[in-house]
Amino acid sequence: MQTQQKSDFSSGSVIRHILALAVPMTVAQLVQVLYNIVDRIYIGHLPGASSLALTGLGLTFPVITVITAFTNLFGMGGAPLCSIARGRGEEEKARRIMGNTFAMLCTFCLVLMVLGYLFLKPVLYLFGASDASYPYARDYMLIYLAGTPFVMLGTGMNGFINVQGFGRTGMMTILLGAAVNILLDPIFIFVLGMGVQGAALATVLSQLLSAVWVLRFLTGPKTLLRLDRGSMRPDPRLLREIVGLGTAGFIMSATNGAVQVACNATLRDSGGDVYVGIMTVLNSVRDVVALPIQGLTNAAQPVMGYNYGARRFDRVKKSIAFTSIASVAYMLVAWLLLFVFPEPVMRVFNSDPVLVAKGVPALHLYFFGFFMMALQFSGQSTFVGLGQSRQAVFFSLFRKIIIVVPLTLLLPRVGFGVQGVFLAEPISNFIGGLACFITMLFTVNRLFRGHAERG
Repeated sequence: MQTQQKSDFSSGSVIRHILALAVPMTVAQLVQVLYNIVDRIYIGHLPGASSLALTGLGLTFPVITVITAFTNLFGMGGAPLCSIARGRGEEEKARRIMGNTFAMLCTFCLVLMVLGYLFLKPVLYLFGASDASYPYARDYMLIYLAGTPFVMLGTGMNGFINVQGFGRTGMMTILLGAAVNILLDPIFIFVLGMGVQGAALATVLSQLLSAVWVLRFLTGPKTLLRLDRGSMRPDPRLLREIVGLGTAGFIMSATNGAVQVACNATLRDSGGDVYVGIMTVLNSVRDVVALPIQGLTNAAQPVMGYNYGARRFDRVKKSIAFTSIASVAYMLVAWLLLFVFPEPVMRVFNSDPVLVAKGVPALHLYFFGFFMMALQFSGQSTFVGLGQSRQAVFFSLFRKIIIVVPLTLLLPRVGFGVQGVFLAEPISNFIGGLACFITMLFTVNRLFRGHAERG
C-alpha cells in the first residue's frame, strides 16, 4: 500500500507531490553540479596559476556538455515516457522503455569516450584554448573522459528512480558520489600535488560510485520497474519515441555547448584568457543559482506526465501554475542578491584581483533580468512532461542558436566590445522566455480541448 501511494501522482495534493520530489531532486542536482563546481573552486585558488588553470577548466565545459547532451537524449527522453506509460497502467511498456534507455546509454558512452580521446587537441583549440591554457584543459580531460560511462549511466538512469516516486533514493544516488568528490578533491589537488589531474580523478571516482548505486537499486528488490536483460532488447518503435522526446534535452545541452564555444572563442580573441576565466565563474554561478528551479520544474514533469496519462487535466494545470509562480518568485530574489553582492560571489571561485575587478560588471550584465529564465524553464518542463518534443526542441534552438550565438558573435563587433558577449544572455532570456511560456500556455489549452472533444 505504501509503495502504491508513493508511485501514484493522481491523488492527494499536487503541490505536495511536486515538493516531495523537488527537494531531493534539487539536492541531488546540487550535488551533481558540485562534481564540477568544487573542482572550479579549488582550481581557482591554485597558488601561482589560478586564473590560467580556471580558464583551462572552463574550456572543458563544451566537451562535458556534449556528454551531457547524449545522456539527456536517452535519459530525459525515456524517463517522461516511462512516467506517462505508468500513468496509463502500462507497466511492461514502462519497463522496456527503461531497458532500451540503458542499452543506448551503454552504447553511446563508449563511442563518445573513444572520439574524445581521438580528437581532444583540435577540439579544445576550436573551443577557445590558447597555448597557455591548453595544457590545463588537456590534463583534465585525459582523465575525465575515462569516466564517461559512469557519468552517462549514473545520471541518465537516475530519472527512472524518480519517476517511480523514490525521490530520496534518487538524491542518494548523487549524494554519496559528491561526498567522496568533495573529500578527495583537496587531497588529490593540494596534498598529492596533482592539480587539475587530481580534480579530474576525484570526479571520475565519485561518478563511479554514483553509477554503481543507481544500477544496484534498479536491479534490486525495492524498485517497481526492474532493469534486466529482457527489457534491454532494442525495440525500434520505443527507441524512436525515446529519441523523439529526448531530443529536447539533447538540444538544450548541445546548444549550451554551442553557446560556450562561441563565448570562449570570442572572449579569447576580444578580451584574452582572463575573460574566459570570468565566463567560467559566471557559468558556475548560474548553474548553482538555477538549481532550485531546475529541481522544481524537473520534479513537476513526472507529476504532469502521470496525470496527463490519467487524463487528470485539472491537476496538470495546478502543476503548471505552481511551478511557474514559484520559479519566477525565486529568480527575482536570486537576481537581487547577485546584484547587491557580486564581489563576494566572484571571490568564491577565484582570488585574482584582476579577474574579480573585471568580473563584477560582467556579472551585472550577464544576470540582468535573470527572472525571465524561469519562464523558459517552466515552459520547457511542461512541454517535456506532456510529451510535446517538437515545441521543446524549437524553443531550445530559438533561445540559444537563433538569439544567443549570433548576438555573442555580433555585439562585440558593433561597438560593445567584450561586454557584448555578456549582454547576449539577458536579451535571450527576455525574448526566449516570453515566447516559450506564452506558446506553452496555448499548447496546453489546445491539448486539453482536443482530449475533451474526443471524450
